[in-house]
Amino acid sequence: MSIAELIAQRSTCIRRNVGAVIVKDKRILATGYNGAPSGIAHCIEVGCLREKLGVPPGERHEICRGTHAEQNAIIQAATFGVSIRDSYIYSTHQPCFICTKMLINAHIKKILYKEEYPDELAIDMLKEAQIPFVKL
Repeated sequence: MSIAELIAQRSTCIRRNVGAVIVKDKRILATGYNGAPSGIAHCIEVGCLREKLGVPPGERHEICRGTHAEQNAIIQAATFGVSIRDSYIYSTHQPCFICTKMLINAHIKKILYKEEYPDELAIDMLKEAQIPFVKL
């Protein structure tokens, strides 16, 4: 988890700094932090639309220019041809609903996180998928 916290320091999100590390057999496979896609201005440069609109945490994820840490870790693995099937993900925050769907489809075996995130739909889906998620 300390590596995920270190990676979160690279975040360019104004509202929350999140880091994620995908691990299998005690080896780091991929990492990610939340921020705008490559070549796109970051929120620390242009401001946060969600903040401007007063969108509360856990709602309206589509109104964000950033890519979440978990998504970026999955993308990094795909970019470099690294299978993350049956791996664990350590994230500084509980994954949102969108990231949860991606983690389920990527066959992540277990989710470990440090801080809770207000997204009941994500929790319900993880329970239904029978993927353990553990607050450390």
